[in-house]
Amino acid sequence: MLIASHIAAMGFGLYGLVILPRSPEFLATMPPQGVAIMTFGMAHGGALYIVLGALAVAIYGCQLLGLRKLLLFLVPAFCLSLASELLGTSTGFPFGAYAYTELLGPKVMGLVPFVIPLSWFYMGLVCYLLARGVFGEARGVLGTVGPLLLGAWFLTAWDLVLDPAMAVADPKFWIWQQQGPFFGMPLQNFAGWFGTGLLFMSVARWAWRSNPPAPATGRLTVPMVIYVANITFSSVLSIGAGLFIPVLIGLVLGLLPVLWAWWCSAAQTTAPRLSQVAE
Repeated sequence: MLIASHIAAMGFGLYGLVILPRSPEFLATMPPQGVAIMTFGMAHGGALYIVLGALAVAIYGCQLLGLRKLLLFLVPAFCLSLASELLGTSTGFPFGAYAYTELLGPKVMGLVPFVIPLSWFYMGLVCYLLARGVFGEARGVLGTVGPLLLGAWFLTAWDLVLDPAMAVADPKFWIWQQQGPFFGMPLQNFAGWFGTGLLFMSVARWAWRSNPPAPATGRLTVPMVIYVANITFSSVLSIGAGLFIPVLIGLVLGLLPVLWAWWCSAAQTTAPRLSQVAE
């Protein structure tokens, strides 16, 4: 239910941001109740879809990992991403100089919307679990470091589509005060994304003390659906703003590798695992 609501909220946002501006006469024919719904949705929809996504992934993560491990991921993801965002909006490091508009709701210290660390959490956990599925029962450095690097990569690939859409589309969710070669934004933004994601994933993995069990294919369906829905949302926004290259980049570097990760997990599930044979 929460996953469906999360996706529905994104669909509502796409309608308001991409379709409605191209048919303003439709809004003029709406009854007052419809106008009120649209007004509320445009004012609060951005924060709502993030909250719904965070709730859906938190419940899923609790079922998959247990409450303790979920919290050991959620707390560093929320706190470290918030610290990184506060540092970024104050100093320009590590992402570059930018500022949030008012579209995502109340802000921490007047700088970072409260829901932003929630988006880091739910997409971060989704990306890590998908990457974990790729490495299966691998042990040692490969089984530990591999999912962290690949998970941070999946997270950054999502931002390659998300950032141009949110910063160029009208209305804007954040504004870049520092120009760069990637559709007006600096390349250090993506280094900051990769570093922040890698940091909180690594802290969570250290707190766990061991790798979580590799999820079976069916258990990875939820992360796959969440990732595909979010990168599709960003892609449609980018297309609506006339930005096609970020969509292509997100497809090649994000969506296709994630589908490959899901397939890898399926292949490993159908084959006997060494640990099972040993038992």
